[in-house]
Amino acid sequence: MNFFLQLCVINKIVDKANMEFSADLIAQQVGGIVEGDGSVTVSTFSKIEEAKPGAITFLANPKYTHFVYSTDASIVLVRKDFVAEAPIKATLIRVDDPYSTLSDLLTMVAKFMFVMPTGIEQPCHIAEGVTVDDDSYVGAFAYIGEGAKLGKAVKIFPQSYIGRNVVIGDGTIIYPGVKIYDGCHVGSRCIIHAGAVIGADGFGFAPTADGYHKIPQIGIVEIADDVEIGANTTVDRATMGATRVGRGTKLDNLIQVAHNVEIGESTVIAAQTGVAGSTKIGSWCMIGGQVGFAGHITVGNKVGIGAQSGVPNNVADDSKIMGYPAVPARDFMRQSAYLKRLGELFDRVKKLENK
Repeated sequence: MNFFLQLCVINKIVDKANMEFSADLIAQQVGGIVEGDGSVTVSTFSKIEEAKPGAITFLANPKYTHFVYSTDASIVLVRKDFVAEAPIKATLIRVDDPYSTLSDLLTMVAKFMFVMPTGIEQPCHIAEGVTVDDDSYVGAFAYIGEGAKLGKAVKIFPQSYIGRNVVIGDGTIIYPGVKIYDGCHVGSRCIIHAGAVIGADGFGFAPTADGYHKIPQIGIVEIADDVEIGANTTVDRATMGATRVGRGTKLDNLIQVAHNVEIGESTVIAAQTGVAGSTKIGSWCMIGGQVGFAGHITVGNKVGIGAQSGVPNNVADDSKIMGYPAVPARDFMRQSAYLKRLGELFDRVKKLENK
């Protein structure tokens, strides 16, 4: 157990809202350098512009630098190369990456504050032959079908549906109301949030003289290790083969991933994005909200796509695009600048015509 958590246990801290930690202790845990009063204590986290005494906050975005001089926070995480241009009343802890350090601190505290349940609640349905280990949890009204294979310490919250022959890896958390259809695979240490649907039929219909004929969707969904899928996101099963989400990828809420899509490793996609069938998205991409992808295209690795963009064609590695249809980001910014001046340019043209 991490020393930070051991201290909580040793001190028998029962009232979690009153946990307090000094700047010196926090710096010791994160490899930081204290500048100011190392004995000052904090018991909560806060945004830098809203922080009160007793809170720890961070400065990662240069746009918020002016708040560091006025914040009431007791401790501020800053970069080691941060140079103050005015007096700062808070104690600083200098670290390599304030945002990453804050994430580590929140993770440590969350492990103590939010203890995952274990055991099997009733009523629920667990098919004969399905093994649930002592560290796992199955909530009330959950359904686990025949042939399902659950790893160690899997947490399945109430009203979730785990279909036949579903495979779930060690340490994965399935939050309330998740539906995982037959035959789908979910890796280890994944998090699937409430209302997500994994493995529903892909949108496949063949037009005929009598209407649209449904094309059976006989594939599966394969989700690799360390993936997080947001609330009410849907990942459709493949027509044939598998729809795939790569290791470490994070999908926000309300995303639609269509049949036979493949998403690489460590890609992040924000809410309300839609990915049409058979599109391939590479690794380490950053995709904004409400982006729409056409089907059967390929998006390379390390691609950045701005919010509300429409992507109709293939995208090369390392591209930065935005707009509808999406174009290189610099071109889009130039076009936006021209649009702001469009009224003025029309007036000038009219005056020239009148002359």
